[in-house]
Amino acid sequence: MEKIKVIHPITRLILGGAQQNTIDTCDRLNRDRFAASIIAGPETGAEGSLISEVRQRDIPLILLPEIVRRPAPLKDLMAVKQMADIFKKEKPHIVHTHSSKTGILGRWAARIAGVPIIIHTVHGWGHHVYKKLFYQKLFTFLEQKSARITDTLIVVSSANSRDGLKDGIGRPDQYRTIHSCIDLEVFAAENSRTAQMKKALGLNPDSRVVGTIGRLSRQKNPLDFVRTADKVKKQFPSTQFVFVGDGPLRRETETLIKAAGLTGDIVLTGLRTDIPELLRCMDVFILTSLWEGLPRVIPQAMACGVPVAANAVDGVCEVIEDGINGFLIPPGNTDLMAAQIVRILKEDSLRQTFIRKGQETAGKRFSLTDMIQKLEALYEERLLLKGIQ
Repeated sequence: MEKIKVIHPITRLILGGAQQNTIDTCDRLNRDRFAASIIAGPETGAEGSLISEVRQRDIPLILLPEIVRRPAPLKDLMAVKQMADIFKKEKPHIVHTHSSKTGILGRWAARIAGVPIIIHTVHGWGHHVYKKLFYQKLFTFLEQKSARITDTLIVVSSANSRDGLKDGIGRPDQYRTIHSCIDLEVFAAENSRTAQMKKALGLNPDSRVVGTIGRLSRQKNPLDFVRTADKVKKQFPSTQFVFVGDGPLRRETETLIKAAGLTGDIVLTGLRTDIPELLRCMDVFILTSLWEGLPRVIPQAMACGVPVAANAVDGVCEVIEDGINGFLIPPGNTDLMAAQIVRILKEDSLRQTFIRKGQETAGKRFSLTDMIQKLEALYEERLLLKGIQ
């Protein structure tokens, strides 16, 4: 039987949930049935690169210089042409796009090339309220038009389908919710190196640690992380803080840390790949994001047995039940975020409840094996409808 070719276009292979989701999908699909590959732009920068990981996992990869993050009409048109030429040559059965910009360009390239099945995963809409109004309207219009040539719109949270339909993007029957999941065995495994890791990070072995993982970018809102740390420190002086990641707001974040007098208390680790070990150093995990699709790092923290407090945005509210398996905080309310962190640090019974309930949530709803099975079932469903065996 001929293998089913699936090509996954995505804008950038930086360290991020959408990118890791795409790589995990290509790696874990049944290779006897599916031949998966990736097309991406070469841009990475301060936010890290996953290009070497794609190659290490033996996933075929094409890097197109014409695929760039920022609007560039000439390059965008060239990217459509180049992808269409690749699709005509490779004749994939399915093109499955990711990220807002290449999600649009890749779908139109697939349409031009006559690809039988076009699927797009929404890892969070690109026309969120923090974009300039012009770009909100432009991306909404382009998503509306692109939905018409899309067989299935996968969303990582039902909040994304609700928002998409509200904005006139697609029909209800086009949407399919498939959570972005994790390899539970990696995060649930025991580790006895926590003390050594804390020492390596420059943390006091006896201190309580509040941490986060993400890009130093506007979306992840690292300045509120610093503001929260300042307020926690005043109530719980022995606490130290860790921000794992890098990005364009590093200098601004460092400036605020210095101004708050927290230089010795907040560690910016830069880019790291040893995420499970870093999570196990934390007594509380927080997320101060302004918008999200569904952040994989929350179930990762839960699987590691770390209590979570996170801003109540988008898919976060589908992972955390406020007061049951974590705390939900209105974005920007650093006073409440700090107060809830202190509660977790001080109230052992609350902490143990969040750990137990969080591990249950991760185990029941965020298994990578389950995600792959759902994707394969969707592919087979679309193939059957097109009469492809």
